[in-house]
Amino acid sequence: MWTHSPRPGFPALSGSRLWTAVLFGSLALPACGVERPTADAGNAADAAAAEGVTVGTTFEVELPSGTHAEMEALGMEVPLHGRLYVVVDRVGDWTPPAGSPDTDVPEPRRRVGATGVPFWGIQVRNVEGDGLMTLTPGMDGVRGYPLEDLSSLPPGEYRVQVLLSSWTTYHRADGHVLEMHRETGEGQNPWISPGNAHSEVVTVRLGGGDGPERVRLSLDRVIPPLQPLQEGDVLELGNPRDREQVRFVKIRSELLSEFWGRDMYLGANVLLPRSWEPGSERRYPVLFHLGHFPGDRTPFGFDPGAPGSGRTAGFSEFWMSDEAPEMFIVTIRDANPFYDTSYSVNSANVGPYGDAITQELIPFLEAEFGMMAEPWSRVLAGGSTGGWEALALQIFHPTFFGGAWSWCPDSVDFHAYQIVNIYDDENAYERDRGWVTVERPSNRLPDGNVQFTMRQEGHYELAVADRSRSGGQWAIWEAAHGPVGADGYPRSIWDHETGVIDRETAEYWRENFDLHHHLRENWSSIGADLRGKLHIATGDMDSYYLELAVYRLEEFLDQATNPAADARVEYGRRRPHCWLGESPERSGEEINYREFILEVGAYLAGRAPAAAPREWLPGR
Repeated sequence: MWTHSPRPGFPALSGSRLWTAVLFGSLALPACGVERPTADAGNAADAAAAEGVTVGTTFEVELPSGTHAEMEALGMEVPLHGRLYVVVDRVGDWTPPAGSPDTDVPEPRRRVGATGVPFWGIQVRNVEGDGLMTLTPGMDGVRGYPLEDLSSLPPGEYRVQVLLSSWTTYHRADGHVLEMHRETGEGQNPWISPGNAHSEVVTVRLGGGDGPERVRLSLDRVIPPLQPLQEGDVLELGNPRDREQVRFVKIRSELLSEFWGRDMYLGANVLLPRSWEPGSERRYPVLFHLGHFPGDRTPFGFDPGAPGSGRTAGFSEFWMSDEAPEMFIVTIRDANPFYDTSYSVNSANVGPYGDAITQELIPFLEAEFGMMAEPWSRVLAGGSTGGWEALALQIFHPTFFGGAWSWCPDSVDFHAYQIVNIYDDENAYERDRGWVTVERPSNRLPDGNVQFTMRQEGHYELAVADRSRSGGQWAIWEAAHGPVGADGYPRSIWDHETGVIDRETAEYWRENFDLHHHLRENWSSIGADLRGKLHIATGDMDSYYLELAVYRLEEFLDQATNPAADARVEYGRRRPHCWLGESPERSGEEINYREFILEVGAYLAGRAPAAAPREWLPGR
């Protein structure tokens, strides 16, 4: 079996590191409240005040011994180290989404994002029980978004919350030692990650120099596991329990554990065919539906008795009916220290996930459930991140899989990495137009209005964590596609502060993970195994400009010869991210999951060998 590995020989580059100030004490404080400065509090804010520098409010954060013990019991590395955040949310600044029955105001930690509420972060180390940490927005080592400090915060009443994201030390097989946030079942999201600690929400008047000089908060709450832990359970990837017609699987991966220097896992959420029975000799094909971390969600939203809506409309009833072709649908749980999915490739930074999925997880599933273990019977689908993964697995393993449906895929040609040409552009954040500099957009509405810019999204991720540790989209692209830097973390494709692009890193991306480039360079050897297998759909007003790369790939697929590609590329007029293609039954509307499964069934029936079992087809 052909496997894809990054090419060696590209030199490492030391990534920029933010200087971090870490301040501790053993002063016992009340759970929360406001206090004037005290002579024994001793921190950077006091030093700055002594020099006549105005620094605004300092947040003093206690970690109670009980919290420390609870985090340790969940397997968090002690003494604790990681990143401390203060999040503020203006009182009265939230309204529930239209039509939402939930009127409860979310906690501030659940409202961060590129267009979210202000927050500040600082790295901390050697935190013991009853220890005291301080964070002063605007001081050295503190990174905020979207505000540098509190001076630009409009005066008013704010809901304030602190959160401590615990990090784990990984002794990787390449000799590098990394400190990363450990995924603990939530899909690599520090704001809701089991094992992290946070405070209750308190209301404080801040902004315009009107706030208190000190605010005391206590990290007195630990986020619990998403599912209660049973004997033998580990937090990684969660522990969802089997339910009607759905099985949840988790296995320890030898390949990934060796790479990361500690136990690592792969999981799968398996929707069973209607007639499946344990131990039966009957065999069924399988659709792998790739994408972001599925948690305990069922493939295609299967929910017996529920009518569904939109893409899931009528799907559950259809799945259990004689109309449906019988197959497995599998979603993969492969969250890791960088992101909520691995991108399903062998990566110098993330690890050999392409091999782990094809050589460990899929063979296990085939043996466990009675899946057909034939290339024609394994097909792929996914949208956005999953769209790129579906294409990558098919392209890098052309004889292992039998077809791929790629919806609104992440950039398949890095001449159009969203809206940036990493090979020719000088800067990812801006365009120099002579007398003016124009900011590059990152997200738009179908009417063209920009939601946020490349710089804003990049700086948001920097405030969450440096060195591609934010758990964000740009961070995982650097980790999945890029080489290892001299410090062991991903070598940046561009300077995260300024946006200046690194040409040498761009060449590594081209040679290893530019899917269009790979197809063009290797078509003579892999084209025959990909003919007729590639199906791509995207809106022509994709929210992240992803149609631009698809245009370039389509040009090659249309012109490919010896053999012809026989690929299908479909565009939705003025459709945003993530459009799946047009319905075969409802003109002008998007295809739903029931219609898609019928399409997959017909495709499989047409490509199955004459001697292959056909009991899985409708009416058999």
